[in-house]
Amino acid sequence: MMRRTTAAVMTAGILALAGCSSSGDDDGNKGSDPSSSQAAADDALLKVAKDYQEAANRLDWKAACGLSTDRLRDGTVEECADRNTPDDPATDPAEESSSPSPSVSPPTYADGSTPAPIESSTPTGPDRADTGPVSASDVVKVSAVDDHPAGYGVLITYTVKWPDKAATTKRRALRLVEEGGSWLVDQHEDVQAGDTGNGSPVRAALSGG
Repeated sequence: MMRRTTAAVMTAGILALAGCSSSGDDDGNKGSDPSSSQAAADDALLKVAKDYQEAANRLDWKAACGLSTDRLRDGTVEECADRNTPDDPATDPAEESSSPSPSVSPPTYADGSTPAPIESSTPTGPDRADTGPVSASDVVKVSAVDDHPAGYGVLITYTVKWPDKAATTKRRALRLVEEGGSWLVDQHEDVQAGDTGNGSPVRAALSGG
């Protein structure tokens, strides 16, 4: 009777140890799951791409340039922002009322009429297009091309609505590379109709076709 009890206890102990070991292996495998790591990387890429395009759409070039690589910025963040920010034509209203600025007279046709003024694109004018919410998707690996290093491509989609016109859908491909421990935008290209027939439209746009 004593021998049977001792054997039963030893068997139970061995099974318990085996169970603990199996549980530990499962936990370890879950922690090092490559698919989980890639999903986290994809989320980071999508966030940077979305933040970059949203900043560009609202003409916040300091933010957009801050999310760009050194190559794409071609200078400091401030220099990049200054290059992309249109000149502000606004003047002090007091100055306009006291001393109106000179203007160039429009040309006059033979019948005495003058051409209608041409609307110019301004950051805040009525001819400024409205853009819809930005979505980021389709993360793909992209090879190095020209002076762009290998990295990941992301598809950006949003709508563009000009006054008195129907809204259209804008599709752009962004190349993101790791620089200084962060994901940054290194290239942006419009996705053309022909890019959709080449497997990944993002990869096609960023590789030049």
